[in-house]
Amino acid sequence: MNPDQYLDALLSLPGMVRPRVSRDRSWVAWSWARMGPAVDVFAALADGSTPPVRLSDTPENTYLVSWLPDSSGVVVAQDEGGDERYRLFQIDIDEPLVMHPLTEARPGYFIRGGEMHPAGQYLVYGANFDSQTGDEIEATWIYRHDLKTGVRKALAKPVKGAYIVPQLSSDGSMVLYTRKDRHPAGQQVWLVDIEGREDREILNFGDQVKASASWIPGEHRILVLAETETHRRLGVFDIINEQITWLLDDPERNIEQAYVPYGGKQVVVLDVAGARTHAALLDLESGIETQLPVSRGNLVPIAPLQDDRWIGQFYSSSQPSDVFRFSMRNPQYDRQHSISRVWEQTVLTEKDFIQAEDFSWSSVDGLRIQGWLYRPEMPARGTIVYIHGGPTSHSPDALNIQIQLYARSGFVVLDPNYRGSTGFSMKFKEAIKEAGWGGLEQEDIRTGIEELIRSGIAQANRIGITGTSYGGYSSWCAITRFPVEVVSAAAPVCGMTDLVVDYESTRPDLRPYSEEMMGGSPDEVPEKYHERSPIHFVENIRGDLLIVQGGRDPNVTPENVRVVRQALDAAGISYQVLTFEDEGHGISRPKNQKVLYRRLLEFFERSFA
Repeated sequence: MNPDQYLDALLSLPGMVRPRVSRDRSWVAWSWARMGPAVDVFAALADGSTPPVRLSDTPENTYLVSWLPDSSGVVVAQDEGGDERYRLFQIDIDEPLVMHPLTEARPGYFIRGGEMHPAGQYLVYGANFDSQTGDEIEATWIYRHDLKTGVRKALAKPVKGAYIVPQLSSDGSMVLYTRKDRHPAGQQVWLVDIEGREDREILNFGDQVKASASWIPGEHRILVLAETETHRRLGVFDIINEQITWLLDDPERNIEQAYVPYGGKQVVVLDVAGARTHAALLDLESGIETQLPVSRGNLVPIAPLQDDRWIGQFYSSSQPSDVFRFSMRNPQYDRQHSISRVWEQTVLTEKDFIQAEDFSWSSVDGLRIQGWLYRPEMPARGTIVYIHGGPTSHSPDALNIQIQLYARSGFVVLDPNYRGSTGFSMKFKEAIKEAGWGGLEQEDIRTGIEELIRSGIAQANRIGITGTSYGGYSSWCAITRFPVEVVSAAAPVCGMTDLVVDYESTRPDLRPYSEEMMGGSPDEVPEKYHERSPIHFVENIRGDLLIVQGGRDPNVTPENVRVVRQALDAAGISYQVLTFEDEGHGISRPKNQKVLYRRLLEFFERSFA
């Protein structure tokens, strides 16, 4: 197929978000991008006997939040134009496409989570909102929303802003949540009863230590992940006895996630090593751990069915994310057992994708850095460095349609997992804090590019860089710091330009993250915020610049673009701007992605000419 046909095919390829199995394990639901003008929610019978059912069909992004306790339907969240100010709805499985409103339209605050009480009367969520005054506030409070009367009761009132997603116990009697009141780098676990009578801290391993927890379904025990200097420990905390039993405490392991699904007595443990997921099942009673064999791609168990059969998710750089059934006797992906039937939704085949290769190098201080390398099947027209966001995340061996488009169009692509990324070790993740944002992680990116040049994979003066969010910030850092031989073109998407402006204009629940990464607020460490803000160094730009922004971005707001344009104009630096007024933090609508990706290809082609 020609390039336009390939792009059209990519923009109709479903992209799966957060698959969840119903409590009775009869259904699986998920959000799918690129199956319409926006993200929508789908569901399918767990036995795979029928095609997926579209539960929502709207012009706005709609995301799955949770299953109803009786498995009859789901709670979903929908915003407007990517503004992330979600309204919650209920959709019943036997009445698809009908969205029953649960919360108010166009809220002046941010809702987090949303779980229905077993009695069906209450909805529990977090919101940075004072229901008494009607004001948006800095902190996220925990609310019990009476769906009959509309009355909201604040069950818990954290003091500091934080991204908090409350979790309701199976019987609806208690709410589990986290706080960051003590220190931006720490996180403690709290518990409040459904009446809001007793709100208490139950797990604190240090003011600057992160702990998280999730319910063990059907019990008053919780699964705990607690950070140490070298690793995460996994344990079980008994709420009645207030005792914790550690199950795994191994400095050699990098546990990224753990949970107990409904209907099971085994903990799903997800270790990530070298940006690849390795799954295991840990029996809560015997303590016996069963490692799933490592194969190509990433297999994530979601929930047990019966006997030795499970529902899992599988993905790789040549496999779109799919939900399928598998046996523990042979835990391998088989599209014949697909539940979401993703391959039936596309004309593309596995041969239409370029497989990611491991690529590693040494940074300026000797730290080994891993990335994914994509090589085109034709002579290279140049190199594009794609920087993941976060930075506390990582690029996995997963299908990225933007990267695939670049590689199929003749560009070498490097996708680096710089320090600060998850997927390697606690020390590696925390290393970004030693110097803060805009420090050595940017040198990790530069040395990776230089290694490509030394290896003959890339050519000097024919290298561009792009990314969204922190990837956009890194693109700004590169074009204002690196010589034109290393980066000759940058296309930052929704990237921070002035870290002070970003701190002051972003969502309140993100400010503690900036403080953690930078070692304080702008008032506390003003020199560092100034030094690490690309806006102050735009006069160094020698390459081409394309600025991309979502007009309703609440995370990295358009104010970042407004102030940097003033600085660029004052310095006499030429640039291009591409704004999407109906987008938020990232460009997600297929119609807009088509415009963006064509523009990016054209931009890099001209820059390398």
